[in-house]
Amino acid sequence: MNRVLVVDDEPQIVRALVINLKARKYEVDAAPDGATALKLAAARHPDVVVLDLGLPDMDGVEVIKGLRGWTRVPILVLSARQTSDEKVEALDAGADDYVTKPFGMDELLARLRAAVRRAEPTGSAEAEVVVETPGFTVDLAAKKVNRGGRDIRLTPTEWHLLEVLVRNAGRLVSQKQLLQEVWGPSYGKETNYLRVYMAQLRRKLEADPSHPRHFVTEPGMGYRFEP
Repeated sequence: MNRVLVVDDEPQIVRALVINLKARKYEVDAAPDGATALKLAAARHPDVVVLDLGLPDMDGVEVIKGLRGWTRVPILVLSARQTSDEKVEALDAGADDYVTKPFGMDELLARLRAAVRRAEPTGSAEAEVVVETPGFTVDLAAKKVNRGGRDIRLTPTEWHLLEVLVRNAGRLVSQKQLLQEVWGPSYGKETNYLRVYMAQLRRKLEADPSHPRHFVTEPGMGYRFEP
């Protein structure tokens, strides 16, 4: 049974989420502010976090950064902030998805399920694949990336994006294909997600992120991984 941490200071939204999540057999913890959220996350180890950005004690982006300091738990942002810059800021801090208020409960639950699926280990039936580049090594079976002798921590979404690109090494993967494979079939136009996450992969893995050698952009079309 998956555990969800709901972080929001609006009681009616928390109540609606708790009722709907429990009806679908999720275990639910709720926090009205950022400090409580960070404490609950450390104590209860949720499988996914649903986080409002407008909290009374700190900005939700600070909560994301606090969580990302020690956990890869999927973070689904739920916020009334709708500008592209604010979405990018949350994604750049480590959020996995972004839903704007007001929201449809069915859509939110679908995105939550997708976030949980991305974080689940895949079956080991497929052949083990280790891809080596001059700067880093990707072990697809172990879900590990090693650079310079140390493991690089990736979020589930960062890993999933890397995995799709590595499995298609040398081939152009379209923006739409990447969005649908990593985030789900209802995605296809959220290209700002790709820009943010590709920038994060480059920062973590490229020797010169501003002049990437391995994660190549094909403007207007998609991305290509070159070992």
